[in-house]
Amino acid sequence: MQNKLDFLRKYKRNVRIIPFDQINKLDPEWMPSAWYDLFIKTDVTTRIEAILSMWREHMGAELSNTISYLSEHLKEIELMEIDGRYSILYTIKTGSKEIYYEGRSPKDAFNHKVLEESWDKIPPSIRKFYENVHNGFYYYAGESMGLVPLEDVTFFDNDEWGIIEELEEPLQIDLKTTFGFFKSGMGGYVAVDYSNFDNDLATLWWTNKQPRYKINFWDVVDEWIVIGFEV
Repeated sequence: MQNKLDFLRKYKRNVRIIPFDQINKLDPEWMPSAWYDLFIKTDVTTRIEAILSMWREHMGAELSNTISYLSEHLKEIELMEIDGRYSILYTIKTGSKEIYYEGRSPKDAFNHKVLEESWDKIPPSIRKFYENVHNGFYYYAGESMGLVPLEDVTFFDNDEWGIIEELEEPLQIDLKTTFGFFKSGMGGYVAVDYSNFDNDLATLWWTNKQPRYKINFWDVVDEWIVIGFEV
C-alpha cells in the first residue's frame, strides 16, 4: 500500500486511500449512494464485479471493449480522496506491471460554465456516462487517454488551433458548439459538435494532423481507452 501511495503522491500530494471502516463516515453530498454499498464489501472479487455491473448497466454497448478488458485485468478498486473530492482508483494489471486509472464521482461540481449551459444539447449517451458512471475516467499519472472530467473538457472556441490554417479542406465543425471529451495526451481529441451531431458521429481532432470527420464517438473512445491500458 505504501508503495502505491508514494507513486500516487508524485502527481497529487494530498491523495489518500480511504479505509473500508471509514466509508460510512463520509459526507454523502459528493459521492453516489451506490459507492457506499460498493466499498463496504470486503471481498475484492465482489467489489470488482459490482463496479463492472455498473459499467455494463449504463455503457455496456458503448464501451464493450473497455469493460471486457477490465473484466480480465482489473485487480482492485479503492476509494480515493484528493482535496475533498472522491474518486475510484482502478488498479489494472497489464503484462508485468500495474497501472492506475481514476474515475471521478458523477456528483462532482460542474466547474465548466460554458459546457453546463449547453449540457442538455450534448448527446444523451455522453451525458449518461458522466451522470451515472464517472465524471471522467483516465490514466491517473497523465490525466489522459480517457474521458476527461467535465471541468477539463476542451471548449474549442477558447483555444487557438494553428492546424486550422493548414487544413486541406474546409472546416466541418463549428468551434462555438464543439467540445472535446476525450484527450489522448499526444495532441488528439475526440470532439462533439452538438449543432451537427448525428448517429453518434464525432470528430477526431489533432493539433498537428488533419482531422477526421464523421467517426463514431464511442467506437474511437472505446478503442483508445484499451490502447491506453496496453501502452
